[in-house]
Amino acid sequence: MNWDFIWGLLLTLCCCSLVHSLDNTAASESLNSLVQNFAFRSLVKHRPQTGALYDALLPRNLSGMDVSVVRLRSRRLWNKGANFSYFQIPPRTMSIPHVRRLAIVYQNLGNWSSLYYNLPGYSLISSVVGFMVFDASNVTDPSMRNLTLNTMGQPISIQFPNITFMGMGSINSRVRCVAFNANGTFQLTEMSSPGVCYSRDPGHFSVVLPLEKKRGPWYSYLWAVIGFVVGFFGLIIVGYAGISSTRLLKSKRIQAMEKQANEDQVLESRWVGNSKMPSAAVTRTQPVLESGVL
Repeated sequence: MNWDFIWGLLLTLCCCSLVHSLDNTAASESLNSLVQNFAFRSLVKHRPQTGALYDALLPRNLSGMDVSVVRLRSRRLWNKGANFSYFQIPPRTMSIPHVRRLAIVYQNLGNWSSLYYNLPGYSLISSVVGFMVFDASNVTDPSMRNLTLNTMGQPISIQFPNITFMGMGSINSRVRCVAFNANGTFQLTEMSSPGVCYSRDPGHFSVVLPLEKKRGPWYSYLWAVIGFVVGFFGLIIVGYAGISSTRLLKSKRIQAMEKQANEDQVLESRWVGNSKMPSAAVTRTQPVLESGVL
């Protein structure tokens, strides 16, 4: 076997996987920059009121994707939190670094979800939704700073209302929440409440199910052969056990009969060669003199 060829093949596959992951990361970063630009245009156009949610106007080639933006004071975020779109940011949340005003851009990728985000071995069963936080002290500045949030240990809840696998408030045990990070990594967590996932940071999120492994016709044939072999040997073992049990019972019966015959017999038994012969005790008749008159 040519081990150099095998190592070369494995290296090629790893490189291909890495390039594919980098391509997806670059594509998602480009998309984030694009929707951020359209969201800020909406803020400038509407002269926004603080705390009002505005829908961004997207080009036709992004139809099926929803983007909205809200501008908040940091003090309001601290006192009341932010409950917009699919996300509920709890009170006592502050931006890092601290700014006076901030803008939250919400995304729902809709039918574009699987194009920009995918997870090996899993399938998306909901749209990818996400939010990003920016410094909105000057909305006309095209280079707004990206911010992070400190929720003081409280979770940010994400609602997924249109998941069809949920029924009667139950949760499929195989369902997982996934958080996609900006560097291309991801985290999988269990869904503790129906249609709800949790996070502590901005990002993109979805709900996934593990893919079922497809089994070819050879799989059924293999199990049929295994079943036949196991059944055949099982039948042989059962037959051997039955024959052995019959022989053992027959032998015990013969021994019991011989024992009973030995106990009931009057004559003694003696072995002559390989044969067992009855033998009576030798008793000599004593002579008796006859008396008479001659």
